[in-house]
Amino acid sequence: MTRAFSPTDPHATPLHGHTPYQIERRVLAGVPCLIECPVDGVEIRALCIVYHGAWAAKEGKLGVYSALVARGVAMVIPDAALHGERQSDTPPSLNAREYVWESVRRTVAEASALIDALGDLFGPRLAYMRPMWVVGSSMGGYVAQTLMQTERRVSRVAALITSGVWAEPEVRQPELVAFLDAYRPVTHSGQAAPIPFLLASGEADPTFPLAAHHAPTAAAYREAYAQAGAAHQLHEATFAGVGHYTSVGMRDHVLRFFLADPNFLTDFPAESDA
Repeated sequence: MTRAFSPTDPHATPLHGHTPYQIERRVLAGVPCLIECPVDGVEIRALCIVYHGAWAAKEGKLGVYSALVARGVAMVIPDAALHGERQSDTPPSLNAREYVWESVRRTVAEASALIDALGDLFGPRLAYMRPMWVVGSSMGGYVAQTLMQTERRVSRVAALITSGVWAEPEVRQPELVAFLDAYRPVTHSGQAAPIPFLLASGEADPTFPLAAHHAPTAAAYREAYAQAGAAHQLHEATFAGVGHYTSVGMRDHVLRFFLADPNFLTDFPAESDA
């Protein structure tokens, strides 16, 4: 059953607090994406690409950063290569770690075309000028860190519950070994653009123990950013009791990090990490 639209009783829509927003599915440069954006008539002031982790899919990130949508940010959530709607593309010869890194390699390779497609969708002023943000968790954090080295249109990056160590003895495919050797953050952090970067980890993460992953990764970036004269652009955070997931406190820290962009002036509640 349908009914005529009434301005006094509009159609139900997703909400962040009392702010409505909309969700749509698009295929951009061959990449299935979900896009959360403000309702028609509200200015889109920034773009943020959200990369999920291994064995996950774009749907799992819906709503996580909706506070940004409520402030005029379009959130673009792609299926990583070999994930979600693209699982059938997975080569049969890969072991589990090679599956992860082949996904990362392909996802990085297609990012430029995805951003080009965002320019077609939202207009070049948004897709080619700042702010253009990226946040990735776990495997998505590998993607986010690599894009700091390969994609100069990205202006602010958050990498969560992830690592820059990239020690992968199970990865033996030559093209994947070459990818790891070319972009490994602990040895190539100097290749990253010294843009504002947040590295956030859980102190109880069993997948990436803090001392083995966060500490050497942060140290490498600390040295690279200092050499670039941009030490103030590096942000580090760890969260007590948090395992391999994005906690509420970690999410809120990410929100504050992005909303601190001087090209995107707005307010956000005082810090309440837990």
